[in-house]
Amino acid sequence: MQCPKCGAEQSAQNAICCRCGIVFAKYYKYHPRPPDEDSPAPPPGRVDARLSTLTPLASERRGSLIFPAEPGGDWLSLSARGLLWVVLLVWGLSLMFTSVESGGVGASFLHNVNLPFHEFGHILFRPFGDYLTSLGGTLGQLLMPAICCGVLLVQTRDPFGASAALWWFGENFLDIAPYINDARAGVLPLVGGNVGHSSPYGFHDWEYLLGETGLLHLDHQLARTSHLLGALIMGLALLWGARLWWRQLQYLRATQPGTP
Repeated sequence: MQCPKCGAEQSAQNAICCRCGIVFAKYYKYHPRPPDEDSPAPPPGRVDARLSTLTPLASERRGSLIFPAEPGGDWLSLSARGLLWVVLLVWGLSLMFTSVESGGVGASFLHNVNLPFHEFGHILFRPFGDYLTSLGGTLGQLLMPAICCGVLLVQTRDPFGASAALWWFGENFLDIAPYINDARAGVLPLVGGNVGHSSPYGFHDWEYLLGETGLLHLDHQLARTSHLLGALIMGLALLWGARLWWRQLQYLRATQPGTP
């Protein structure tokens, strides 16, 4: 018989696809069999006993975006995700525990990744006036990881990838914090080699933004709030990724016995 999802040839006695891991009984419950299919589908309710260890997974709503009922994947993807998670954990902790005042997050490799989206944000929001043009830099570097997270979650159906994008989204709040913190001091190096007080306008984005709203005296408090919010989002993303990794491990152990 052929798997109705991935087309893999396999024994008609299989309850679970040997390639993509779908449970045939559950699949045919929601997708009627084509009338010309020769191989009978496993009878409703017949699920491999090996899935008994996945009771928490089976009880969850089918099609959940955040925690899919059937994680699928293989051992190689599980290993790659585990390695990526460890990198994000170690890297994230080093950024979280960097003080706002030191500006150390700005020396991170990711700052150079965020910077083009920041500059593009100024261009994108320019038609909406001076205030949104200045705010657009910050919005631009937040929008890109948010869009990546949404696409990975909704379109690609890759929640682990979405958790990594959410981590990046949180990191951007850490990246923004030193910029906010420098609103009054104006000594942070800017693109072009200037600092806030020596820039062509005599100020930088966050001096203007906070000055226009009467919040300039709260620059340090707002910077620490941005840093804390970013750390919380990164922590949430790591917890989400760890939970997804563990669920995939359980699933592979249940559906592919004899492997690690």
